[in-house]
Amino acid sequence: MGEHLIYLVPAAGVLALAFAWVKAAWVKKQDAGTDKMKEIAALIQEGAMAFLGREYKVLSVFVVIVAAILFVANFNADTVTGRTPVIALSFVVGAVCSGLAGYFGMRVATNANVRTTAAARTGLPAALQVAFSGGSVMGLSVVGLAILGLGGLYIVYSMFLFEGELLTILNALTGYSMGASSIALFARVGGGIYTKAADVGADLVGKVESGLPEDDPRNPAVIADNVGDNVGDVAGMGADLFESYVGAIIGAMVLGLGFVTVQGGDLGPILLPLIIAAGGILASIVGTFFVKTKEGGNPQHALDFGAFGAAGVMAVATFGIAKYLWPEAGTTYGPGDSIVTWVDVGIATVVGLGTGVLVGMITSYYCSMGKPPVDSIAEQSKTGTATNIIAGLGVGMQSTALPIIVIAIGVVASAHFAGLYGVAIAALGMLSTTGIQLAVDAYGPIADNAGGIAEMSAQAPEVRERTDKLDAVGNTTAAIGKGFAIGSAAMTALALFAAFSQQANITGIDIGKPLVMAGLFVGGMLPFLFSSMAMKAVGEAAMAMIEEVRRQFREIPGLLEGNAKPDTARCVDISTAAAIQKMVAPGALAIVTPVLVGFTMGPEALGGLLAGVTVAGVLMAIFMSNAGGAWDNAKKSFEGGGYKMSDGTVHPKGSDAHNAAVVGDTVGDPFKDTAGPSLNILVKLMSVVALVIAPLIALQ
Repeated sequence: MGEHLIYLVPAAGVLALAFAWVKAAWVKKQDAGTDKMKEIAALIQEGAMAFLGREYKVLSVFVVIVAAILFVANFNADTVTGRTPVIALSFVVGAVCSGLAGYFGMRVATNANVRTTAAARTGLPAALQVAFSGGSVMGLSVVGLAILGLGGLYIVYSMFLFEGELLTILNALTGYSMGASSIALFARVGGGIYTKAADVGADLVGKVESGLPEDDPRNPAVIADNVGDNVGDVAGMGADLFESYVGAIIGAMVLGLGFVTVQGGDLGPILLPLIIAAGGILASIVGTFFVKTKEGGNPQHALDFGAFGAAGVMAVATFGIAKYLWPEAGTTYGPGDSIVTWVDVGIATVVGLGTGVLVGMITSYYCSMGKPPVDSIAEQSKTGTATNIIAGLGVGMQSTALPIIVIAIGVVASAHFAGLYGVAIAALGMLSTTGIQLAVDAYGPIADNAGGIAEMSAQAPEVRERTDKLDAVGNTTAAIGKGFAIGSAAMTALALFAAFSQQANITGIDIGKPLVMAGLFVGGMLPFLFSSMAMKAVGEAAMAMIEEVRRQFREIPGLLEGNAKPDTARCVDISTAAAIQKMVAPGALAIVTPVLVGFTMGPEALGGLLAGVTVAGVLMAIFMSNAGGAWDNAKKSFEGGGYKMSDGTVHPKGSDAHNAAVVGDTVGDPFKDTAGPSLNILVKLMSVVALVIAPLIALQ
């Protein structure tokens, strides 16, 4: 039923890309400001695109090697298990689409930053419009390329290569998800290493040791820091949500195969995830028109109105889509042979939407200035660095409780209505408005860069005040975006795990079996090992950056006095080289481990591995992301008129308490921007790799 609707999927992708192109063209037409502003923006764009070019050269070699392995491993096609060498083509297309999304988003974000600064000279509404329009290009490029590639491959496979062979078609499409996940992991890890090496160097030497303000042009690492905002939070976050989005769609499609078998060939359950994604694009585009504010207004309200408005539209639309596509009630079965209707599927989708919103709101609470968790860290900064760090760790650990409870309730509720298919559809519901959700998130680094350009080009104080207002909102949207990404990772990983179990013919996993228990322990260990590799990489790169900034202050006469220019290119090169070199080992760990376990210990042990890495990875990701976000805003609490402690004393910027908060923020930087977000992808990538190799290791 509704098979003809498949053509709407690539059409929606083309619409998203066309809308992104219109927005990009509009941004480029805006005033770029003074010559000094243009010069600074050119340095940021040059550094960002240079990093992306070097990263993609390394990744292109990786893509070719993995594609060749997939082709050879599946060379002997088998329609019973669904093995096909075409999976290698899907892998390449998924990797290319993910890479293109990052390129488009990075290009426009680095055009939008200086134009946001220029617009801030006229008022807050104009600056918000430019920054959000730049972010919307990233968001709509991601969803547009994702379903254009996925929908296009489905049409080609189902009509020209494997007509009627649903298992083979879906197994071929899993390669698309693996390609997207592989690029995402390297983009997140590499981008996180880059941005935090620069940020730590700029903060510790420039701000703490030398007493320079944020984004001071005398600081040699400040350009690298601004480049890093784009590398980590635009390209990195875009790749992260690209692969979550694709993984949720494919996981639901694979699980839908069971419904199709019972139903006798009705493709509704397989096509439903694709059509929901296409509908989400339309809802996201509509939502962008509601992001507006007035002078003196709160940009947060405008962004929330657009994002929540799109989610509301999608919640209603999902019921209509499910009613049209879902097979007649009475013949399709779910958990315990219960009947699953289109209403059940619609409710499961709304459960996912609600779960995502709640996790984001909880994350915002733990990471926002003026809220008790952040205030507790600022309060304990008055007694030094040690108490600041202890408080931040405590807040991060505490912040895992509520999101996990919400995710657990979401999983149980969605499974109650539609079984594991319901969990997969809930994950997709959470991600259905990724277009505008990512637009809101990518707005943050654009606003952050705009503030840096305003400072470095010596704009009037009211310009920096406006960009700071946008940036403050951007910090909150970034925290919400990370919470959203973690919640979606948990549910997407569960959907992929269920799809793996189905493809590997596993009916249940007995943790009493030694091999399964061994897999569980190894899986639980991996997020810690992975995080240590990422943190160590940031630490080593930051040491090199700190030494370079100190050298320049020491050896360039007049630099601290503002009478000489720093060598910013050297700092950009240090971050770039470190990121490219250090991203390989964590990425290899995520890809190689499930392959080794699957082929040497069997599919049940691999199931244990996936269970362990999912639980430990999600908890670690929430802890690290929220602790880092709370440390960041505790530091910012001192940077206005100072922070008023509970005893009534005010500790201003530059005080010992503020310096302790800066150190805490520096510790939190690789937590929230390198290891924490990368764990989302570790969890999903390992599940995708397991799904890809499932036909090769399936129980007979």
